[in-house]
Amino acid sequence: MNPPKPFKIFFSAGESSGDQHAANMFLELKKRQSDIKGIGMGGAKMELAGIDIRYDSSAIAVIGVVEVIKHYGEILRALKSMQRLLLAERPDLLVCVDYKEFNFKLARFAKQNGIKVLFYVSPQVWAWRPGRAKEYGAVIDMMAVIFPFEVAYYEAERVPVRYVGHPSVDKVYPQRSKEDDLQIFGFENTKPVVGILPGSRRNEIERMLPVMLDAAHQLQNKFPGIHFLLPQADSIPDTLLADHLRAARLMITVIKHKPYDAIQCCDAIMTTSGTASLEIALLGVPMVIAYKLSPLTYWLGRWLVKTPYIGLPNIMLGKLAVKELIQHEASAENMAAEISKILKDKPYAEQIRQDLLQVKQQLGEGGGSKNMALLALEMLNA
Repeated sequence: MNPPKPFKIFFSAGESSGDQHAANMFLELKKRQSDIKGIGMGGAKMELAGIDIRYDSSAIAVIGVVEVIKHYGEILRALKSMQRLLLAERPDLLVCVDYKEFNFKLARFAKQNGIKVLFYVSPQVWAWRPGRAKEYGAVIDMMAVIFPFEVAYYEAERVPVRYVGHPSVDKVYPQRSKEDDLQIFGFENTKPVVGILPGSRRNEIERMLPVMLDAAHQLQNKFPGIHFLLPQADSIPDTLLADHLRAARLMITVIKHKPYDAIQCCDAIMTTSGTASLEIALLGVPMVIAYKLSPLTYWLGRWLVKTPYIGLPNIMLGKLAVKELIQHEASAENMAAEISKILKDKPYAEQIRQDLLQVKQQLGEGGGSKNMALLALEMLNA
């Protein structure tokens, strides 16, 4: 009798965070079933984890209505390519990681062709179009959510759902103590350290970094000896940052591959919304969240989005624990003013830290990648 063939999982991840989540999940799967095979669409982290990348997703990692329209041809080609690959490979399971609209279409195609679908990271049904919970339920076999409050939205529509924990809880740990990092990075612990986190996508960098650098200029005039650091996202090329930093004429320490060591050194941070704001919250650093979109995307967002906040810490807490500056409010003057308040007003900064501690407590112990691996194996063996 021939031994059974090893399970084959098809992964579809379209952005940097999804690439990381899929890679971590696959590494956990390999610990439990060493012969399991992974193929699909993703990036460098998935490839390093041992997944056979058939389509590099970096070309379609965009956000916003206008940006998606600009890249629509490439996105459509990627979808057609992944659909053909699904039929050719006939995997035992499709794991769609984030990248909602693309993966919804891919999941529907897989379901129509008799392939099991596990969707990892729910669309934000709590922010807009809650009816999507039912729509996704029609094209998947299981929804894995990363916030505990998301479960109720799917249970209300009788969609199979599992809370697996937020993946950031497991990875947001500095490698060294804050004191060691300050010394290694060359910062004086008597001078304030301000972080600049302009995003992990090219269009975010182009839109947000110049404004943050203008704010840094203003802060430099107010706080002599202030230090600035910029943890460079792996998805951002050196040349893109270099052009902006050269023009800014500021002393900024760029730190690669050690984002959490860099963040813990900061007394305050200017950041975009998204996962970065949650990771900063887990490290308990006061921040200001700033974001700009194309005018069309912003207009549509105001019309569609029902939640009053854009920052994940604020959404989780149900209050404005961290200042948000959106669109025209995301000016250098407003960012510099909020960072100044954090640096000068100690009770204000301490209140933010206490609120961020609640975020960490809500997310719990983590184990997201391990829980995802166990859930996938459960589905494979069902």
